[in-house]
Amino acid sequence: MENRLLVTSSPHLHGKDTTQRIMLDVIIALIPSLIVSCAVFGIMPLTMTLVSVVTCVLVEWFVQRYLLKGQSTINNLSAVVTGMLLAFNVPYDLPIWQLILGAIIAIGVGKMTFGGLGRNPFNPALVGRVFLLISFPVTMTKFPLWQNSAAEGLSGATSTAVDVFSGATPLAAVKEALKNNIPMETIIDQVDYMNLLIGMKGGSLGELAALALILGGVYLLIRRVITWHTPVAVLGSMAVMALILQLANPQLYMGPLFHLLTGGALLGAIFMATDYSSSPMTHRGMLIYGVGIGVITMLIRVWGAYPEGMSFAILIMNAVTPLINKYVKSRRFGAIK
Repeated sequence: MENRLLVTSSPHLHGKDTTQRIMLDVIIALIPSLIVSCAVFGIMPLTMTLVSVVTCVLVEWFVQRYLLKGQSTINNLSAVVTGMLLAFNVPYDLPIWQLILGAIIAIGVGKMTFGGLGRNPFNPALVGRVFLLISFPVTMTKFPLWQNSAAEGLSGATSTAVDVFSGATPLAAVKEALKNNIPMETIIDQVDYMNLLIGMKGGSLGELAALALILGGVYLLIRRVITWHTPVAVLGSMAVMALILQLANPQLYMGPLFHLLTGGALLGAIFMATDYSSSPMTHRGMLIYGVGIGVITMLIRVWGAYPEGMSFAILIMNAVTPLINKYVKSRRFGAIK
């Protein structure tokens, strides 16, 4: 009888996680922030989000079917997440045509050019956001602000009967105030941290309420969609650097709490830096990656031309991710230390 070597596949454990379920969890986690934006600015944030989502889904469907000629991938909801994150990174009153153009770039260039989900080296929503920021700097940096004393004091606006007015974000306002030699004590007195926490401030519609973003982050941690490593590394490195700068010169630099509650710190750390395709695979790699994002963000915020640096920091570290994955690997199962 002929001897034969029969090769069979090993048993595998199959989990319940699917791309669609993971993306659905991210969508659910973003809803509190969207609700706050609608509560502050009315129906327009919802309209902007829907326009962005529909555009992203249509672009992905078109590219997948007619250019890549593959099976449709829109059912995995990743295009929906990209559309929501892009909308969350722009002012709610951005011209609709600019938002549509940004969504086309996000999916068409940032995602599908590289082959689709899982192959893109950069976060697609941030590719779209940075494209808009560079192409349309005026409309991308003019934010509607909630009418409050902190905003009035820092932006120099006067009291009006309307609910919102256009001006600078808290980050930009503080940077401008320091440039105009306004004493740090005056600036600190005019910053209402409760408003920063609950969303009564200016900024992109997804970064308004720190509390809503934290709630979404807790949900993702409970659902095990993300781990703590990247968000903690990003926010922790930002806090440490802000504290060092403040201790070195308290008359020139704001403290850690201000930097963590303003700009895109929480939105970026929780929802965009944790993108599976463009972030490291190991926990040690995530820590290195997160620290890099936090440090670069602070360098841009403090010494750069832009008051915010989170988007650029994440994209820069996205480019470093392959290098991190190459040199920071998990120990092989059964390997001797």
